[in-house]
Amino acid sequence: MHVFQTNGTPDRTAPIPAPRAPSRDAAEAALVEHYPALVRLAHLILPPPLGRHRRVLAAHALVQRSLARGGRTRGGDAADSAHDWLRARVVRGALRPPLTVSAGMALPRALGLRVFPRAGGTDELALDRALAAAEPATRAALALTALDGLPPASATALLRAAGVTDPERALSGAERLSATCGPGTAALLRGPEFDPCTVHLRPTDLLGRRRRIRLAALAGSLALLTGVAVAALGGSPASAPRSVVSAAPGEVVPVRVPGGRWADTSRVDFTAWPARGDRAADPKLLRRAVAAWTERSPRAAGSEPPALLYAGDVDGAKVVLLYTGRGLVRYTEAGAGRGRPSLVEARADDSDVTTAAAVVLTRTGGRARYLLAPWIAEAGVRDLRHPRTDLRPLDITPDGVTGPVEDAGPRTGPGGCDGVTALQLRSSTRIVEDHAFLLVDLGGLSPVHLTWTPLPAPGEPARRPREATGPLGLAAWSHSACSLPLLRDAGVRAVNRWEFAAQTLPERAGRGLWVCSRADTWEGRGRVDVTLEVPGRTVPVTTVRSTAACGRFGQDVLAGTFWTAPRGARYLLAAGSRRVVGIDADGALTAGARGQVLAVRGDTTAPFRLTGRLPDGSSLPGWTAPVLEGGG
Repeated sequence: MHVFQTNGTPDRTAPIPAPRAPSRDAAEAALVEHYPALVRLAHLILPPPLGRHRRVLAAHALVQRSLARGGRTRGGDAADSAHDWLRARVVRGALRPPLTVSAGMALPRALGLRVFPRAGGTDELALDRALAAAEPATRAALALTALDGLPPASATALLRAAGVTDPERALSGAERLSATCGPGTAALLRGPEFDPCTVHLRPTDLLGRRRRIRLAALAGSLALLTGVAVAALGGSPASAPRSVVSAAPGEVVPVRVPGGRWADTSRVDFTAWPARGDRAADPKLLRRAVAAWTERSPRAAGSEPPALLYAGDVDGAKVVLLYTGRGLVRYTEAGAGRGRPSLVEARADDSDVTTAAAVVLTRTGGRARYLLAPWIAEAGVRDLRHPRTDLRPLDITPDGVTGPVEDAGPRTGPGGCDGVTALQLRSSTRIVEDHAFLLVDLGGLSPVHLTWTPLPAPGEPARRPREATGPLGLAAWSHSACSLPLLRDAGVRAVNRWEFAAQTLPERAGRGLWVCSRADTWEGRGRVDVTLEVPGRTVPVTTVRSTAACGRFGQDVLAGTFWTAPRGARYLLAAGSRRVVGIDADGALTAGARGQVLAVRGDTTAPFRLTGRLPDGSSLPGWTAPVLEGGG
C-alpha cells in the first residue's frame, strides 16, 4: 500500500508497512491454494545462473520456507490477505536468496535426478534469454504485473517493501522487456515452459557420478590409512602431503566447462561448450595454441583465460578451438611439410542456440568439417535451391565432428546457380522442443543462421522471423539462395528473408512478391538487398549498407523499380510495408495511390522519387537507385 500525505498524493519517501502476518492456519491454506502461482513467481525472479535444476528446487524451497516464521496461531484472516503476505515474503526471498538456497542446499532435494521445466520453442527461448539479461527487480516487476496482474501502484509498493530501492525503474524495465518480447509475453510466462511445478526428470551424469563415488570411496580409504599411519608415527594428519596441479608462472591455461552445463543453463551459447577432442589432454599442443593467440592477438593481453572447446586431429591437421568470451580462436597445425601453423579469430559474442550451434574446423578441397554444439541432436544437409529434395543425414563422431560437407556454393549448372548447400540441425529436447534451423557456410568460423518472415495475413500483426525448415520456408529461400554467396567473408551472423508486400502485376501477369533480405553482421552493421520476385525471375531493386532497415528497429520500408510486362509495356511498380497507407511518385513521372502498392505505366528510364505516407502523417522516403550507401 502507499502512504499518502495530507494532500492525497503518494509519499514515496515514507516507509511501506509490512503486510500484517495472518494466522498460521490461514497462511498454510493460502499457500496450498496458491502454491503453483507462488512457485512460478519465485522461479521467474531467482537468478538464472543457478541453472534450471537448482532454480526449480530453490523456487519450491522459498515458497515452502515462507511459513518458517509463521504468524499468529489463530485468527479470522481473509484468504486474499494471507496470499498477499505470502507473495510479499516470496518476492523478498527471491530478490535476496539466502546462501543455502543459492547453493542448492535447501529442501526439497533430488538425489540422482535433474529436474527442469518443459523445453519450449524459439519464442520461449528468446524470452528466457531476455529474462536472464534483465535485473532481478525487473524480473520481479514483470512477474507481479504480467503473472499476478497487479496494477503498477500495488507492484511498486510491494517491490519497495521487498527492498527494491527504485521500483519505478524496475517497472519501466519490465514494460520495455514486455514490449521487446511482444504482446504474447504474459501468455508465454503462464505456459508450461516457465512452470516449475510441471517438470521433466532426467538422470545426472551417470558415468561422472560413478567416478565420483569411486573417488570418494578411494579418498575415504586413503584418509583412513593415512590417519592410522600418522597415528602410528605420532604425527599430525595435517602434515600429510597434497597433490596440487598448477601451471608454470605466467602460463595461460585454458579453462574447461563441465560436460552437462549446456543442459542446465539459461545461457545456451559458446560458454556452455565442454572441451572435446582426442587431444584435449595434450598440454604441449594447448600451450602452443594459447601462445600463438597471446602473441598475435592484441585483445589477449590482460584477458581472462580462454575456454577450450576442442583439440584433436582433423583431416591430417591438429586443430585447437578456443573461446575467449568475445570471439573464437582456431589454431591449426597442418603437419610436417604442409605449411606453418595458422591462427584465425572471429567475433562470436552475443551468440545463441543457433549461432553457436556449429564451428568450421577445417576446409579441404571445397568441403568443410564442423564441430557441432553439444545440444545438437540431429544433423543433415540439404540443397536450398531444391526445397523438395530429402534431407541427407550427416555422420557425426562421438566428439561432435561432422563428415565433410560440400561448400555452400553456388554450384553452377546449365541455368546458372544450380545449388546451395545448407546444414539443417535440430536441438535436443533437453533445452528446446521441436526446434530445427538452417545454417549456411559463408566463409567464417561460424556458419550463418537463415530465417524467414512471411507476409502477415490481412488484419493480423506483423510476424516475427521464424525458422525456415518447413515446406513454405524452404520454398521461399529457394528464390534467395543464390544471393547468399555475395555475402561471403563479410562477417555475417544471420540473414532473414522478409516478404514485406505482395502486388498484383498489370496485364494479369501474375503476382509480384517484394522481399527484403537483411544480413546482420557480428559487429552490428546490417546490409539489405531488396528484390521483386515475378513469375519466372527475380528483379534486383537495390542494396543498402549500414542500415537498420528491414529489421527490428527499421520496420517501415518502401521500394520501387521499373518492370516490363510480357507484352512489352513498361510500368513503374512500388510497394511498402504494412504501415504504409499511401505512395507518391514524382520525377520521371507523377503518380499517387492509396494503400501499400503503386503500379503506373511509364515508358521511361529517367530517375524518379518515391514517398510513402504513414498513419501518423509522417513521410517515408523510398528506395529506387541501384545502390545506396547509408540508408536511402
